[in-house]
Amino acid sequence: RRLTFCVGGVLLPRKTRCSIGEIYDNGTAEKPGWAGRMQSLRFNEEFGPVFIQEPDDTIFALDSDEKKVTMNCEARGNPQPTYRWTVNGTELDLSTGFRYSLTDGSLVITDPREETDSGRYQCQASNSLGSVLSREALLQFAYLGNFSNRTRGAVSVREGQGVVLMCSPPPHSPEITYSWVFNEFPSFVAEDSRRFVSQETGNLYISKVQPSDVGSYICLVKNMATGSRALSPPTPLTLRTDGIMGEYEPKIEVHFPQTVMAAKGLTVRLECFALGNPVPTITWRKLNGNIPKKARLRKSQAVLEIPNIQLDDSGSYECKAENYRGGNAFRGQLQVYTYPQWTSVINDTRLDSGEELQWECKATGRPRPLYRWLRNGTPLFPQSRVEMVNGELIIRAVRPTDSGMYQCVAENKYGAIYSSAELRILASAPTFQSSVVRLVATLGKDVSLECKPRASPKPTITWRKGDRRIQTLLLRNNSLRIVNATRADEGTYVCRAENQFGVTEMTTVLMVKEAMRVELSPARVEVTVGESVVLSCKAIHDPSLDVVFLWMHNRQPLSFHQGGGHFEYIQTQSSNADLMIRNILLKHAGRYGCRAQTSGDTVFAEAELLVRGPPGPPGIVIVEEITDTTATLSWSRGMDNHSPISSYNLQARSPFSLGWQTVRTERVIGDMESAVAVDLNPWVEYEFRVVAINAIGTGDPSAPSRVVRTKEAVPSVAPTNVSGGNGRRHELVISWEPVSEEFQNGEGFGYIVAFRANGTRGWKEKMVTSADSTTFKYRDETFPPLTPFEVKVGVYNNKGDGPFSKVVTVYSAEGEPREPPTEVSAAALSSSKVQVTWKAPNPAPGRPFGYEVSYWKEAESEESAGKLKTTGSETSIVLGDLDGNTPYLITVKGYNSIGQGPASSPVYATTMKSPPSRAPSNLMWIQEGENVSLGWEPVKAMDNESVIIGYKVLLRQEGRNNSQEVRTRSPSAVLTLPEGGTYIIEVRAVSEGGEGAVSAQVRLLTSSGVRAKSGQWSLHSLPWGSVWTLLLLAPLVP
Repeated sequence: RRLTFCVGGVLLPRKTRCSIGEIYDNGTAEKPGWAGRMQSLRFNEEFGPVFIQEPDDTIFALDSDEKKVTMNCEARGNPQPTYRWTVNGTELDLSTGFRYSLTDGSLVITDPREETDSGRYQCQASNSLGSVLSREALLQFAYLGNFSNRTRGAVSVREGQGVVLMCSPPPHSPEITYSWVFNEFPSFVAEDSRRFVSQETGNLYISKVQPSDVGSYICLVKNMATGSRALSPPTPLTLRTDGIMGEYEPKIEVHFPQTVMAAKGLTVRLECFALGNPVPTITWRKLNGNIPKKARLRKSQAVLEIPNIQLDDSGSYECKAENYRGGNAFRGQLQVYTYPQWTSVINDTRLDSGEELQWECKATGRPRPLYRWLRNGTPLFPQSRVEMVNGELIIRAVRPTDSGMYQCVAENKYGAIYSSAELRILASAPTFQSSVVRLVATLGKDVSLECKPRASPKPTITWRKGDRRIQTLLLRNNSLRIVNATRADEGTYVCRAENQFGVTEMTTVLMVKEAMRVELSPARVEVTVGESVVLSCKAIHDPSLDVVFLWMHNRQPLSFHQGGGHFEYIQTQSSNADLMIRNILLKHAGRYGCRAQTSGDTVFAEAELLVRGPPGPPGIVIVEEITDTTATLSWSRGMDNHSPISSYNLQARSPFSLGWQTVRTERVIGDMESAVAVDLNPWVEYEFRVVAINAIGTGDPSAPSRVVRTKEAVPSVAPTNVSGGNGRRHELVISWEPVSEEFQNGEGFGYIVAFRANGTRGWKEKMVTSADSTTFKYRDETFPPLTPFEVKVGVYNNKGDGPFSKVVTVYSAEGEPREPPTEVSAAALSSSKVQVTWKAPNPAPGRPFGYEVSYWKEAESEESAGKLKTTGSETSIVLGDLDGNTPYLITVKGYNSIGQGPASSPVYATTMKSPPSRAPSNLMWIQEGENVSLGWEPVKAMDNESVIIGYKVLLRQEGRNNSQEVRTRSPSAVLTLPEGGTYIIEVRAVSEGGEGAVSAQVRLLTSSGVRAKSGQWSLHSLPWGSVWTLLLLAPLVP
């Protein structure tokens, strides 16, 4: 049987075809598939259209601000494809009207209209080699109409009766979601076991009406595509007065369809809800198996939700509604379908005229897909030469007229998919890429002269040398092979290729040269890590030929750019090439090859490089035996890297160590493969590793051993930093620093607290079972505060008792303060501040660390009190942010680390009235040199404000923060301006309750005598009695 060769020399069955871009090359083809098409582009070869973008299903919102919709389509081809569009099977005439236009291949619809533009769109791309059809895309229009304004009648039911409130949604596209509003927006109906909103019908179902359900109900719908919403007219729900509905068995009012069709991978929601009294319970089951574990019950089990639906989720499902009056059930079938999906597609193919085409496409899907074929976008039907069976297309004795674009279409009721390929029937005379080839052979070696014309159909090949035809030594690929070449084989060889379309020849000029020799030195060399070496390669060859060198490491080409600077290529003469290896590493050891190549010969020579270095990692570390403080380890030797191993270092790591630490052992010399690690801590998890050492240095460590735990032992470390004190009255508090888990030596670790009063003989011992404990409290009403005790703390575990700490002296607690502060007094400083003073209680056990002051308004309870604290021996504090003219109650109590003492008796303090709210006004001034005479109208305090006792004048230079302050009892002041510049003056009234509001600013310039800028001039009478002459008064303009 005939064979076809495709790229890479892979031999394929005859049925397999090479792709567009491949050519007969004496049995060898190139560049299959799209890569071949890209290769064709480089040669400017024509090829049929191939889609790179196809239209997708589109939903266009009618209320969108964007007044255009685009159906995408783009294809590659040479020549450049042209495009046509069909909608619902009818071709669009793009030449009529302005609403349709093409951008490249994409269809742009301006001012889309539902009545004329909705439907299925398909793009056709064509060029001179054929046409292909895109997949179909559905254009839908999204909208949501308004509910009817007609008033909805009231629904009246008995208490306990079930009810269904109808939504009756407005026209819409596509799907919408439903919710219900109770009485007023946004109070939504909460869904539970008694109330349910169906997303299938939109209706509200109440299984058992209660008095709380009486009210007005509004159906709210939302378009998922546009986000728009609409509200229905309200539906009143009232209760009848002629009695209460008795109990009755459930009646299923809403359920999923008898047959549910769902696409694989989507989420399926099955609804089931019943009316009944008592409220029914909904349960679900799958009749032919178990409900999938991924399924979820929603809305009080009224919805069964199955995400990512698969084929094995198909089956019969049942929902059952029950109460103690009875039950009702519904069954339905869930069927899962899948869109067609390719398992085998067709590929571009080239055939000689008269050959047979055999294409096959296969697809999966549920229901099983059916197949049809298209040629240049039109249906292909069986004929005398054409046969189509179950996705297979056979065309016998192909002709040039069969060339074109073919498509296999696999479709079921849920979708269609397209696989496209180009068929090209070839017919061309033989051609060679080059008519003359020069070839150099090596004396005494074999040589092959190739003959690979481009032709279709496959040509007949003949060889001749001079006038003599050659019929021997022809290979299957029509190459001419010369064995053991000699000088007599030199000459001109002609390959002749011929088919029915023409004939052509290619000439090969053969020259035979002496064999090349290569010398590589040194042939074997040993170096130490960090040293450098030079390998020299010399080629002895025919001087008429150029030689090229290639260095290799372990038969892989050396990369001088990626070698980290270790390798350098040095060529001093055309026939010599050196390799320098700097700062050698262990990984550089191996065999280095020098390959010398001329146009007639290739010779390879190798040298061995041995690298001495630190040892490699030892083998697996095994823990042979473990005790409480020792571990017996064994390992296997690693590589010595050409320098004998002198010793080993054993290392361990535990949860308590800082990385790997060397463990104590006897000296481990190089020929040993086991050792004992000592001085380990009991009951600690360890990992071990081994590091080898030789004369060059220390090697990499072995892999860690498995984690092992040493045996238990009696604790050997006592607690440290034993101390104590504080606590409540009659308490002895003992504290210590806990023993680290590293030194607890076993399970059941705890503490033994021993103590005795000074001067007594017997120890009291108490067990503390928590290993993390740091304190122990002992209470005895009999011992007075600050009684000295001798204290020590020991340790224990399941193996026995360990050592005690050193004995220290600890005093019992002095307790919280016992007496309240005395001589508490409070005085108002202003309308918002009160100063509180007191005297510390007499010295006694329970000394305070500070004091807490509580204050609250007389009209309020003590629970609302504010609190401030002092520290140390302070015996006064200022309370701030108080309300003016308000009586407060104030108490003081001491506190320490143990707690708070008793509070003093409350004292009263009333804040002063608020400062004046009015600011000084009508400011006037005279500027004479550096002096400014300033006056203003007096401020009168209101009845609820403090009496005015004077004024404060602030003077500051613009741009600076510091200011001068002048106080005066009268509404006037004389100021001195110290230097030139712009000054700002402000005035406040001062009262017992504090400072009042600030006046508007006065701005003065002293350098030029120019007074403050003002928009108007006015003259004011002065409040004081003296007469000023030649006064220029400037009223302030803020």
